[in-house]
Amino acid sequence: QVQLVESGGGLVQAGDSLRLSCAASGRTFTTTLMGWFRQAPGKAREFVAGITWSGGFTYYADSVKGRFTISRDNAKNTVYLQMTSLKPEDTAVYYCAAAQTPLRPVRDRGSYDYWGQGTQVTVSS
Repeated sequence: QVQLVESGGGLVQAGDSLRLSCAASGRTFTTTLMGWFRQAPGKAREFVAGITWSGGFTYYADSVKGRFTISRDNAKNTVYLQMTSLKPEDTAVYYCAAAQTPLRPVRDRGSYDYWGQGTQVTVSS
């Protein structure tokens, strides 16, 4: 099993930056993919960004492309989400997720086997 713990959420103003971290522990050596999803009240959980663990290939939702950057530190079993130019519509609970099987669609919730507890990001005007 894999445990995921997010950190770095908080309250910021529009235009500010924030960096989220997700630390993985447990049986992490078979991880193939990690991603970030977010969910606002009354909305479905949506894909934000993903990264392949070995190759570092990145994927982004259109709504965050150019503003958010996902990265990983394999040695630390940690994935990051650097968020810049934050907007009020970015307000949501952000979840980290990990997959341990190959050839799964990066943008699909069902591709991921483990999920963190979520961290709140609030962007004020």
